[in-house]
Amino acid sequence: MALWRGSALAGVLALALGCVFLLEPQLPGSALRSLWSSLRPAAPNPAPDSPEGRLAAAWDALIVRPARRWRRVAVGVNACVDVVLSGVKLLQALGLSPGSGRDHSVLHSQAHLEEAFAHFMGKGAAAERFFSNQEAFRDIARVASEFPDAQVLLCGPVGPKLQELLDDSVFVPPESLQAADEFHLILEYQAGEEWGQVRAPHANRFIFSHDLSNGAMSALEVFMSSLEEFRPDLVVLSGLHMMEGQSRELQRKRLLEVVASISDLPAGILVHLELASMTNQELMGTIVHQQVFPAVTSLGLNEQELLFLSQAASGPHSSLSSWSGIPDVGMVSDILFWILKEHGRSAGRASALTRVHFHTLVYHILATVDGHWANQLAAVAAGARVAGTQACATDTIDASRVSLRAPSEFLTSHSGAGVRVTLNPSEPVVVWHREGISFHFTPVLVCKDPVRTVGLGDAISAEGLLYSQAGPHP
Repeated sequence: MALWRGSALAGVLALALGCVFLLEPQLPGSALRSLWSSLRPAAPNPAPDSPEGRLAAAWDALIVRPARRWRRVAVGVNACVDVVLSGVKLLQALGLSPGSGRDHSVLHSQAHLEEAFAHFMGKGAAAERFFSNQEAFRDIARVASEFPDAQVLLCGPVGPKLQELLDDSVFVPPESLQAADEFHLILEYQAGEEWGQVRAPHANRFIFSHDLSNGAMSALEVFMSSLEEFRPDLVVLSGLHMMEGQSRELQRKRLLEVVASISDLPAGILVHLELASMTNQELMGTIVHQQVFPAVTSLGLNEQELLFLSQAASGPHSSLSSWSGIPDVGMVSDILFWILKEHGRSAGRASALTRVHFHTLVYHILATVDGHWANQLAAVAAGARVAGTQACATDTIDASRVSLRAPSEFLTSHSGAGVRVTLNPSEPVVVWHREGISFHFTPVLVCKDPVRTVGLGDAISAEGLLYSQAGPHP
């Protein structure tokens, strides 16, 4: 489907790649920056007297490389072509008028698209949905292809264009190449942008697709069979959310195969699972309970995925229908604690899970089981820093283009012995401990006028992994 021939092409390597192997200890967060470096000017140094400048300077002092770095990293298995454009302009071109927003777990029509986009735009929340009607999706894609400013982001082993963009250190198994691309439409909106009565509180994006091959995780076997020869020390896995468009039977079958494949990996290979927006509580519950969580070493997720996970598995604060504004730090901490306490490694449980990287717009938290990870102070700071530079498309934090929006005070827990913390920009990483689990918190410097919103979560998790050191520690 050569709809975007002649469009402006920006090759951005996201974390959710399919069957890609990195031979050097550089994760996709670094690849993202290098691919964009020729397209943006260098940013000025942050003003040291502002809170934002002091925070950025403190990060720079804290962020140090781990003593042991990843040598070989395998990334899979979600591959697609992302097409990024203005959501409001596309819906206007489709002749859709803004009405009352309403969420839909699956989009069946343009009317569903209009309602779901208005719902999430009004919240300023990221979301991703499956569009079930193939012909209707192709009609929308044809309209999108007429936008001259649409940007095509190639993600995964999809053909010669991507191969031109990849560094020589990245190897793509020939078996994973496919003739046809899967297209995802990414509808972006800016902070304050209006569509009828809907006004976005901040910039974000809404993703939808009719993607069947990734939904069936068709690259799983090729990816896993390639690992024996490649011999990575880290596997980054994503794409489980794409199965929402599949039958219940296929979902369960593929999840069991995922677990079996991970279990067959040689000892010492760690697995990071990156979650994404989901609406099927049964699928999420199956991911949690059918040994997927215990099989992986690390998780990456945002505020919507965290609350949905707790709702699907009857975790803490699961009666909360949605976050009201900034996610409460104490509530987030309670859910992270529950994930690691109920599903993580312990003396009485054979689980590999020891790390969760949570990210939301204004702050990040890294939660780890004690004794299994080092350099997490640097890792959480690096993940937060790259959120600001990626969104603003700058090489370093420009204090004039970002703002500190994290809560100035917060409780570290609502269900345990939480303490009240007052944030100090000069000491931006806050650490607390609870029953053998450590928490590293840092604010995010939010870009005031973001250049891009898609792929930030991928870059955040990748950067956090890049600065993490795994292994037994006292």
